[in-house]
Amino acid sequence: MSQMAYWLLERKRKNLIRLGIKNEQAYAWSRTRMGGWAVAQSPILRTTITEKRLQKRGYTSMLDYYHKVKF
Repeated sequence: MSQMAYWLLERKRKNLIRLGIKNEQAYAWSRTRMGGWAVAQSPILRTTITEKRLQKRGYTSMLDYYHKVKF
């Protein structure tokens, strides 16, 4: 494994830990071979990037935006 690939895996693991994932699970998820679409449909994304977390960062939900535009 090249140095660059190792650096990316470690960064992914540390970011998952920051998002509240246990160390062992973060290690496994950071080394997944799933593509972007598969990760988006998996528990990896659903458990780390929640709607509450997005609202805290200033993002609005699609449903709220729809109601704002529609009505």
